[in-house]
Amino acid sequence: MKQGKRARSKQRREESLSPDRIVEASIALLDSSGEKGLTFRALSERLATGPGAIYWHIASKDELLIAACDAIVAHTMNAPVDGKTPKAIIRALALAMFDAIDEHPWVGSALTRAPGQLPMVRILERIGQQIRALGVPAEDEWATVSALLGYIVGVGGQNAANTQFAREQGLDRSNFLDEVSSVWSQFDPDKYPFTRSVAGQLRSHDDRVDFLAGIDLMLHGIESTRGR
Repeated sequence: MKQGKRARSKQRREESLSPDRIVEASIALLDSSGEKGLTFRALSERLATGPGAIYWHIASKDELLIAACDAIVAHTMNAPVDGKTPKAIIRALALAMFDAIDEHPWVGSALTRAPGQLPMVRILERIGQQIRALGVPAEDEWATVSALLGYIVGVGGQNAANTQFAREQGLDRSNFLDEVSSVWSQFDPDKYPFTRSVAGQLRSHDDRVDFLAGIDLMLHGIESTRGR
């Protein structure tokens, strides 16, 4: 009798297992332990099931990572954004993606390994629609959206990597920037005049503000090109 109850309980657990639950648990593992912590063993323990039940839905760790990444990107790209013009919407989408990668550092590296897959396509489509709405000529659309996409993923990923490095090394951001700024200010003025001149700005710079400044420069360039 007890054996029958255990069998039915196990069957109910496996029947209740869904791709969404697996992805949700995977995101939690990735956020807490990074890519190294995402294993089918750890996932099966979190979901109180066997690895075989997970393999029924997800074939490999790479597929699992992409599915988790896609869930974050889909949520970010589908969320309402402030902005009534294509330019304002691009700024809002770019910043939302920057914040999402900052909150989930593993997303940046996952995106670089999925260039043609759904997570990147979601960003491409959402940004691309706004590029078209800006009136960019059809022959320039691909180059334009590719440049924006590369900036968003590249800068967002690098910022997340810096944050992750600081956490792993136990570094305080302000102290670290102060130290780097001090080193820069002592460089040879003949060889590194620019670096010395911006050393003081390094101490108080805001990563999100800098990111948006880059987006604005690109949007300004797009508008200038369209004007010509």
